[in-house]
Amino acid sequence: MKQATQAKPKPSKEGSQPMAWLNSLRLKRSLLDSYGRKNTYKIAIGINLFLISLGSLFYTNDLVGKLEERELRQVKLFAESLRYAINSDYDEDLNGIMEMIREANTFYEIPAIYLDENNMPAAHNNLSFPKNPSPETQERIITENLATMKEEHAPIPVEIGEGRQGYVYYSNSFLLTQLRYYPYIQLSGIFIVGFLAYLAFSSARKAEQNQVWVGLAKETAHQLGTPLSSLMAWTEYFRADPDMDPSIAEEIEKDVQRLEMITTRFSNIGSVPTLKEEEVAKVVSNFISYLQKRVSSKVAFFINDELPEGQMVLLNKNLFEWVVENICKNAVDAMKGVGEIRITLKPMLAQNEVIIDIQDNGKGMSKTNAAKIFRPGFSTKKRGWGLGLTLAKRIIEIYHSGKLFVKNSEPGKGTTFRIVMKIA
Repeated sequence: MKQATQAKPKPSKEGSQPMAWLNSLRLKRSLLDSYGRKNTYKIAIGINLFLISLGSLFYTNDLVGKLEERELRQVKLFAESLRYAINSDYDEDLNGIMEMIREANTFYEIPAIYLDENNMPAAHNNLSFPKNPSPETQERIITENLATMKEEHAPIPVEIGEGRQGYVYYSNSFLLTQLRYYPYIQLSGIFIVGFLAYLAFSSARKAEQNQVWVGLAKETAHQLGTPLSSLMAWTEYFRADPDMDPSIAEEIEKDVQRLEMITTRFSNIGSVPTLKEEEVAKVVSNFISYLQKRVSSKVAFFINDELPEGQMVLLNKNLFEWVVENICKNAVDAMKGVGEIRITLKPMLAQNEVIIDIQDNGKGMSKTNAAKIFRPGFSTKKRGWGLGLTLAKRIIEIYHSGKLFVKNSEPGKGTTFRIVMKIA
């Protein structure tokens, strides 16, 4: 029995501790590299889409510009033909010339209207009329098209002799109008397809991450289960031994209970957690009373409860306490074991929510670190794994459909985390 009471040999500082630190560093680097690669892929895809869109836009605009020049030359040819026909001395040839002009202009389907020296429509081409239009309908359509043409392009003058002058007005062909809007339609299509592809990729990635987290949690709970059972048996064995100091069995039992709680938490993460209506202020108060005995005595906890009495929230008690513990322990580390932690609970009745603010007066964080604090593998501590706050955020946002974020943080003044939960 003397061997049973011997102190457990401490790990060598030159052996296991550096190795544990090295493994922690490798895990953080692996997680951060994975996160960095994911962001790199997103940026690369975004840049490629932007370059494709920009190239398409420039090419199509260049094509539109060339087609506009060609249509302008065609309309000028139409105007020149009109001038020739009007000034011709051979009346019998006019009908044939006009027909040739219409055929040439019809090839590009460019709507055009010729106004004589009296500013009256004397000829038109490629206007859309209903079948057998009345003179009034025809006049109205010509007037409407003429107004549109005057807004689109400057008129082309037609010299008809003796100081007289007519004008040809025209608008873009249907083909040119299509090409003008085509790049925007194309860009919209590219961005819609890109957005849908991103959603699909993001959903698949999140599903894969969830499987990894669940698998990790289940395996951790399973691995802890076997030594826990053995420890519980040893505790009973020591308790039954009359020669054993009872306080040893009691201390071992406390540690076993602590390990059981951790195992239960991992087990809850590895399955769909059961949410129950709990009086959230009471849960927080009881857990802080428990936690205060396990952190530095120089850390003071203050709870400001502004909730209506008996305010209930749907939560999993074990997982919720884990979140509070994680934030508070990070706060204790930030304050180096000396300082104050203030917890404020207040309602947001308009949104049917409860707010829990956890504020410390530690060293605070820069805006850059605050933006990265929930990333897997990110930690400001040398020996931290960077998983605690990642798990906390998943617990609140995925399992409780709430929110967890850094409300504010300022270097040298402290940090405030905010938890938002739905009222039951």
